Amino acid sequence: MTTDESAAARPLVYAHRGASEAFAEHTRAAYLQAIADGADGVECDIHLTRDQHAVLLHDANLDRTSDGTGPVADRTLNELRQLDFSSWKGVRIPDDYGARSAQFLTLPELLVLLRNAGREIGLAIEFKHPSPFQLKLEDRVLQVLRSEGWDPATSRLGNITVSFMSFSPDSVKHLLRSVPASAVCQLVDEVNVEELREELGLGAFTGGALANVMKAAQTEAERILDDCETGLAGPGIDYVREHSRTIRRWLGSGRRFRVWTVDSENDVALCQGLGIHEITTNRPAQVLAQLSAGSRSH
Repeated sequence: MTTDESAAARPLVYAHRGASEAFAEHTRAAYLQAIADGADGVECDIHLTRDQHAVLLHDANLDRTSDGTGPVADRTLNELRQLDFSSWKGVRIPDDYGARSAQFLTLPELLVLLRNAGREIGLAIEFKHPSPFQLKLEDRVLQVLRSEGWDPATSRLGNITVSFMSFSPDSVKHLLRSVPASAVCQLVDEVNVEELREELGLGAFTGGALANVMKAAQTEAERILDDCETGLAGPGIDYVREHSRTIRRWLGSGRRFRVWTVDSENDVALCQGLGIHEITTNRPAQVLAQLSAGSRSH
């Protein structure tokens, strides 16, 4: 059995923000570790800097994952390069994974790492909304990819297969105008009002208003998936557990499934049992080992 056939017989494994259990998310070390672990692909979140550079960060603010503070969109790329994005994790970075000052990545810098993987690899790009740049976020990222040699018709860039994701139905519809449906993933998850209020520090009124907006977006995201407008469905693992009938219906429609964030052995087994095509995980080495052990036992 060839490597491709072996991979086809199991779910593909995407490293969530890189191998982010081992190293700080979105850093050079996390992505190099994911490649070394044998991940089939990597996932990243993208924001724009004040001077319109596409950078790899999950949060709209710098506080959680750096020694800076405030909105990413208020900083230039050069200002972000002065910040420390890895020490918060409390893990030593091996010398061959780069200096602490080299851990922060732009999208073109991630593409260099993936080009150097020496094999076929996937890249799943998530657009974070709401963005102060609105849909210019998508346009700028597509512009960067085209300048790097990305082919919109095949969504390939050398050895890299690129796909795009968002929870925002507006983002997804915008992408579908210039990207093949097979490369677009509508993300969907449960909307938990209490968790949302707590996470964002919102009062009852503001939290409720935001929850209503998010529930409306979720309803539209579910319609997009019901109508098979995207080639990829991206439910969270909680959604998979809570909506098994919906998941089976969507699976029966023939599109690919990418489920996130799948870290526990039970959740990996659940996804494999359902016939999920792609698993996004913080622990690519462990998930690959479990999948490999499972395929050997059959």
